[in-house]
Amino acid sequence: MKIVNQLTLGVGLKDEATFANFFPGKNTQLVTALKNTVQSDGEHVIYFYGTGGQGCTHLLQACCHAAQQAQHSAVYVPLNHHTEFSPEIFEGLESLNLVCIDDVHRIAGKPVWEEALFHAYNRIHDAGGRLIVTANVAPKALGVMLPDMVSRLAWGVVFQLQPLSDAEKLETFIMRAERRGMMLNEEVGKFILTHCPRHMSTLFAALNALDKMSLAAQRKLTIPFVKEILQI
Repeated sequence: MKIVNQLTLGVGLKDEATFANFFPGKNTQLVTALKNTVQSDGEHVIYFYGTGGQGCTHLLQACCHAAQQAQHSAVYVPLNHHTEFSPEIFEGLESLNLVCIDDVHRIAGKPVWEEALFHAYNRIHDAGGRLIVTANVAPKALGVMLPDMVSRLAWGVVFQLQPLSDAEKLETFIMRAERRGMMLNEEVGKFILTHCPRHMSTLFAALNALDKMSLAAQRKLTIPFVKEILQI
C-alpha cells in the first residue's frame, strides 16, 4: 500500500483537466462511458486510444477528479514516467475503486512490466474495481509480448479518440480562455490556430503563456500582442 499512497488521487493531476474543460466533439459516447465508470455504474474496463495531443491524458485525469468529487478512491498512473519507478507500482491497486493507467504502450515489449500489469488487471477485476487505460494504438497493435494481455485489455469496451476539427479546436480554445477570464475573440483565436502547432496541449500551453503575460502587461489579447509573446 506504500506505493498506492505515493500515487494517491491529486498527485500529478492538472487542475484544469476536468470533464467541464473538455470539448467532446465526436467523442460524446466515450465521455459518457467514462463518467458512468467513474460512478461505478458503467463498464468495468475501458480502453481508449489516440495520438499525442488529442486529449487522452486530459480525460484520464478528468476521471480521477470526478472520482474525488464522488468520494471514490482512485489513482492515476502515468506510464510515460515508468522509468522513474518499478513494476511494483501496480501492487495494491485492487484496493481502489478506480485505477487509471496512462500510456500503456510505453511498457509494451517489456516482459516484467507486462506481467506485473497482467496480474494487477486480474486482481482489479476479481475485486470488482474499475480500470481505465489509454494508449496511442488499439490493443492488438500494442506489440505486447504476453498474448493474454491483449485479450484482457480488450475485455471491456474500446474507443478510438476522435480528433477535433479546426472549428471545434477554435471553439475549445475560446471556451478554455473564457474559463480563465480571458477575452479571446474569434479573429485572434484563428490567428493562433493558423500559426501554432495544432495539438491541443501545445495550444493550451500557448494560452497559459498569453494569460500570464497579458496580466503582467495589462494588455488585451490582440494579434500584435500574440505575435510578440509567442514570437510568431
